[in-house]
Order: sequence, then C-alpha cells, then structure tokens
Amino acid sequence: MVALRLNKTATESIKKQENDMNKKISVKNPFCSGEYVVYPAHGVGKVADITKQTVAGSELELIVVNFAKDKMTLRIPMAKAETTGLRKISEESTMADALSTLKGKAKVKKVMWSRRAQEYENKINSGSPVAIAEVIRDLYRSENLAEQSYSERQIYEQALDRLANEYAVCENIAPAEATSKILGILAK
Repeated sequence: MVALRLNKTATESIKKQENDMNKKISVKNPFCSGEYVVYPAHGVGKVADITKQTVAGSELELIVVNFAKDKMTLRIPMAKAETTGLRKISEESTMADALSTLKGKAKVKKVMWSRRAQEYENKINSGSPVAIAEVIRDLYRSENLAEQSYSERQIYEQALDRLANEYAVCENIAPAEATSKILGILAK
C-alpha cells in the first residue's frame, strides 16, 4: 500500500515536471525575423530566422542570429534567450541615458589595471548601453593626453564599437556616423 502511494506520488510529480517543461518549451517568441537584437557577448546582430531543430531527441525552437561584422551565426534556444541576455535594441530613453553618461567625469579607480580591465570587460559583456558608456567615458583619452596601453586601447575600442553599433541601429544611421557622434560628445 505504501509503495503504491509512493508510485502514485512519483507519477504525479513526473507529470507535473513534464507539464512545466512543456510550458517552458512553448515560450512566446518576442523576436521577429529581420529585426536587430543585442547579444551581450557579441553585440548587435540581426535575427535571420526562427527555426525548429531536433537536438538529442528533443525538438528545440532556435533563434538564428547573424553577426555580419564578425561573419558569425549564433543559434540560441528560445527557452534560453532571456537567460543568455538576448534582448531587443535599446529604446531611445536608454540610449539617451548612455549618451549622458559619456558627458560625465571619468571615474578611474586606483586599483591594479588587471582588476580594472576585468571590471571593464564585465561591463561590456553585460550588454547594458549605460555600462558600456561608463567604460568608454573612463578610458577615453583626448589627443593631448598620455597614450593608452595596448590593452586599454583594445577594451576602449571594443566598448566604442558595441555602443556605436547599437546607437546606429537605434537612430537608423551608419555606424561610422554613430561613432563620430559619440566621439563628439566625449570631446566636449
């Protein structure tokens, strides 16, 4: 009798887990083919397709994102899109906050470069335009200031590229024009 109750409870538990999994799998798709999205680790990409594919015996709904600049294609399971940080292009208000962050005073901590570099990389990979703008603001050097180290320059250029690409898509302008607008804000 006790074994029967345990089996019945276990069966109910398994059915509940299966229902939960089915709910997770049938996530409503917030992305459309042809729209631009931001993947935190790679920047701005374009949704090429939303497709279903069988992987290891289970069917997955995948978002196919192309990053033309890097010549890379990424397939992200729909159920994992939110946890990976995939998001739509920022709204104008968020972009305005990022641009106003550029106008602020640089905040450089008196910490070893390796630790600051790691913090900067984390901010860039967060995908937040405001955090990326903080990196740009802190690492920006005008023409008359001291040279940057190679690693500083690399991080600065990566952050500038990420913010400029998202700003370009948000404002529907060329990335080069977005970069020059950002540099104009920094030079003031």
